[in-house]
Amino acid sequence: MALLDILEFPDARLRTTAKPITNVDGKIASLAEQMLDTMYQAPGIGLASTQVNVHLQLLVVDVSEDKDDPNILFNPRIINAEGALETSEGCLSVPGFYEPVTRPENITYEAVGLDGEVFQKDASGLLAVCIQHEMDHLDGKLFVDYISSTKRQLIRKKLLKQQKLRA
Repeated sequence: MALLDILEFPDARLRTTAKPITNVDGKIASLAEQMLDTMYQAPGIGLASTQVNVHLQLLVVDVSEDKDDPNILFNPRIINAEGALETSEGCLSVPGFYEPVTRPENITYEAVGLDGEVFQKDASGLLAVCIQHEMDHLDGKLFVDYISSTKRQLIRKKLLKQQKLRA
């Protein structure tokens, strides 16, 4: 399956708010599979459709050691969040940079699955953090929005320089 291009900060398309998915069909399921392939190849543990310039509420995550526990979430929303966990977050759209971000450690979320049915699940630790990180993308938000504007501008300048060198 063809890999998708991942947008990089400061691309303005990363700030687009994703629209709800109204029908889980073969086309959207195929996109989810392409996103998983792209995420694994990158390599990463999560990818939101916004990052591949598709502005629908779809994210994929897999935090398992063996990369054998993929989660595909359509129209995800957090129902409950508790605790606090600081982790060093990175992002496929902000390659090479990691910064401390504090998020709820335990969440209960609701989403639509590949079968088109709504389900609820609990997540904790890295899985909870990853889901929240990817959900932020669906709202046009990046992990660099949680750090100081000085650090964000420094990252922006470095990435722009790298992008020019690759062009």
